[in-house]
Amino acid sequence: MSATADFGRLAAAAQACTLCAGADGRRRVLSEANGPLDSPLLFVAEAPGRDGADRTGVPLYGDRTGDNYARLLAVLGWRREQVFITNAVLCNPRGPDGRNRPPKVGEQRNCAPFLRATIDVVNPRYVVSLGRVALEALGGIEAHGLELRRDVGRRAAWYGRALVPLYHPSPRVLASHRDMAAQEGDYRRLAAYLCADGVYPPGETS
Repeated sequence: MSATADFGRLAAAAQACTLCAGADGRRRVLSEANGPLDSPLLFVAEAPGRDGADRTGVPLYGDRTGDNYARLLAVLGWRREQVFITNAVLCNPRGPDGRNRPPKVGEQRNCAPFLRATIDVVNPRYVVSLGRVALEALGGIEAHGLELRRDVGRRAAWYGRALVPLYHPSPRVLASHRDMAAQEGDYRRLAAYLCADGVYPPGETS
């Protein structure tokens, strides 16, 4: 079975999922819009944003967080269409006030099989977690012992590939935890890892 067929079945299963009661009416953000299946670089963020991926169907796109991510990708030297992006939780978690909220433990648990299967299908050489929730979700697939604050930008062996934890590019995180200048430095460090390992965007060799 080809990766395309495997991913098609996986995406269809995600669209049909009804495990989380609060997901009624939410978009399941897993489709060909997430990126190329042959990308050696896979990003895992927290969850689709109400004004971003829940609206557009494209992870980290359509809101201020998406704009920040695009700026950081430019520092990395890769384009959005060259990376695969997914989330620890595939539907937008929303509170009673209609605003984004952190995903609950049960929601992360329900989506864990989709995250594992996505990584298996894409089979990237590098996985980059964006934020604490994403890093913890990856630890549920295979233990890594990493902590975001202590290990940001550090490369570690994980699940047969390299894992690099970075901060989330949301405006809230940039304002209170790690500003844009620091995050740009993190992406330059990631670029150095990729270059040293000969990991290039699809269609490029150097």
